[in-house]
Amino acid sequence: MPRQDLVNTLNLHMFPHPTRSANAATRLAAACAAWLVLAGAGVRAADDAYEVKPSNVKATLGEKVTASVTIATKKGWHLNAEAPLTLKLTPGPGITVEKPRLARADLATSSDSSARFNVVLLATRAGDGEVQAEAGFVLCQETLCRPIKEKVVIGVEASPPGASGKSPAKSRKK
Repeated sequence: MPRQDLVNTLNLHMFPHPTRSANAATRLAAACAAWLVLAGAGVRAADDAYEVKPSNVKATLGEKVTASVTIATKKGWHLNAEAPLTLKLTPGPGITVEKPRLARADLATSSDSSARFNVVLLATRAGDGEVQAEAGFVLCQETLCRPIKEKVVIGVEASPPGASGKSPAKSRKK
């Protein structure tokens, strides 16, 4: 009669133990996640494929003003015409935006290599402020596409009516 521990060892590989399968699945999922993070980090660091550029604005309290966010592709990349193209806006204190989420239908200009959103805003408090913006789009080359989420800041310098202005607030990448 065969030894029971030998039989269990032989059957172990034929019939996976639920715990062993879960551990293997967990390891596989972790490996895939690590690969995606590393692959994304490599692609993300090489931001020479696109540029997202916000404009700065001087605003007069109580009057609407228009800023813009432009997405431009570089080095053989183009904007995917079928994928969503969005701009999510989060205004800082003392600033309101006419529309907090903009989509492809809201574009002021668009081509395969660039797109521009116009952002209508209103300042209700004097001083420097900002609007956080997150652009979402898909870049493509002939055999590869990359979804992109890029955060930028629109600088807003607000002053009371009739006040002399100075240079506009600085925009920056977030």
